[in-house]
Amino acid sequence: MNTYMFLYKGYVTPTPEIGKAWMDWFAGVGDRMVDSGKPMSRGAEVSRDGVTAIEPGLESFTGYSIVNADSMDHAIELANTNPMITSVVVYELARM
Repeated sequence: MNTYMFLYKGYVTPTPEIGKAWMDWFAGVGDRMVDSGKPMSRGAEVSRDGVTAIEPGLESFTGYSIVNADSMDHAIELANTNPMITSVVVYELARM
């Protein structure tokens, strides 16, 4: 079993329906969920050119989760069931 990070993109003001969809999704993932993560709010991108503020929006990362899956294809199938706002970016985490 491999471990994957799901990075959630997109923000809209939460509603009870959105909250329920997420709770139902977490329950459906079950024991494959390693870390359900936390929502992200404002942030900053730091580069050699300076610092740029990042506010929650449709193009910003707004949360993450860590899940176990048999393969990248399986992780993508799982991500596809997520109640995403814009998209889910999936990365396999290297074993160290």
